[in-house]
Amino acid sequence: MFDFCIVGGGMVGATTALGLAQKGFSVALVETHLPEPFTTDDEPDMRVSAISVTSQLLLASLGAWQHIAHMRTCSYRRLSVWENITARTDFDCADIHADRLGYIVENRILQLGIHQALANLPNVTWFTKSDITMIDTGHASHRFPEIHFADKSLLTCKWIIGADGLHSKVRSAANIGTQGWQYRQQALAIQVVTHAAPQDITWQQFIPSGPVAFLPMYEQFASLVWYNTNDNIRRLKALSPSALKQEIKQAFPDELVDFDVLKTAHFPLMRMHANQYVKNNVVLVGDAAHAINPLAGQGVNLGFKDVAALLDCIDGRSPSVDCMHKYEAKRRRDNLLMMSAMDAIYGTFKQSNPLIKTLRNLGLTLANNGGPIKHQVMKYAMGLR
Repeated sequence: MFDFCIVGGGMVGATTALGLAQKGFSVALVETHLPEPFTTDDEPDMRVSAISVTSQLLLASLGAWQHIAHMRTCSYRRLSVWENITARTDFDCADIHADRLGYIVENRILQLGIHQALANLPNVTWFTKSDITMIDTGHASHRFPEIHFADKSLLTCKWIIGADGLHSKVRSAANIGTQGWQYRQQALAIQVVTHAAPQDITWQQFIPSGPVAFLPMYEQFASLVWYNTNDNIRRLKALSPSALKQEIKQAFPDELVDFDVLKTAHFPLMRMHANQYVKNNVVLVGDAAHAINPLAGQGVNLGFKDVAALLDCIDGRSPSVDCMHKYEAKRRRDNLLMMSAMDAIYGTFKQSNPLIKTLRNLGLTLANNGGPIKHQVMKYAMGLR
């Protein structure tokens, strides 16, 4: 009998396991798709995350960041957002006497670093060999929850934590409904190698087809993100690297340094929010509980905030239903606020009405000269609030 069974050993699930194990609980961690080991000559991965200072501090406090930093990361000091060159907001960590605004890190590197921190904890048991066939939350039969595997094995626990992503089996087994939609655009991620010194700035411009963004990576690698219609994404993906480069040069701003295209991937844009984060003996964290428009790169940071809030609520050897509901009340409210804010920004910049365009450009200009307000926005983006 485990205290907790965590389904999903990705960035958020593994961090949850790490925090709970360090509190002395017995943890079962179910993950059949483990990341490939790291070597220094690996090509960069397609999936990267913008990690806030607060998320980095959480990982450092749990002993994982040292493993991540030993592999490779890229810190950024500046962030810019604009629609046209006369209406622009520029953030610089020096304005608030900080060393950086955050990090850009490959998802696999984050996952591997957290897994390394878990490696020597005797109260963590991994289940990696067999797929889940059934999850019995235990409520209807008044038994403890059970997880059944294809190899006929099973595990029993007091609490199941669903950290298994957007299409969560745990959420489905607990009959927790969701609300949300798929946006009419997709995002094309384009990995490039630049012909310039390593960058310390991430930026985003709003153009008529949707936002375009630049995320620096380690050394001279970078990731470009291009929001566009489904048809255009398909067309762009079918182009040769040289032809795609020409399209990028036409659509992206002059801030983009010279580069070569390496590879691409695309992903749909979704909003999803679970109607509950806690039901009986089931708790949801990360993308199993919420999926957000990636406009401001807050997705995984919201997941790490879930972990921090859950760990704060759980104190002692017998976590209560009340403490789980405190976690839910805090995080569901904050996540809904962030999701709504991202949708408001996304919707505003999709408007072509001249009056709305004038007002949003005025807003960007005022934000750039906002003094203390601008600094507070910077701290909020860093998770320091």
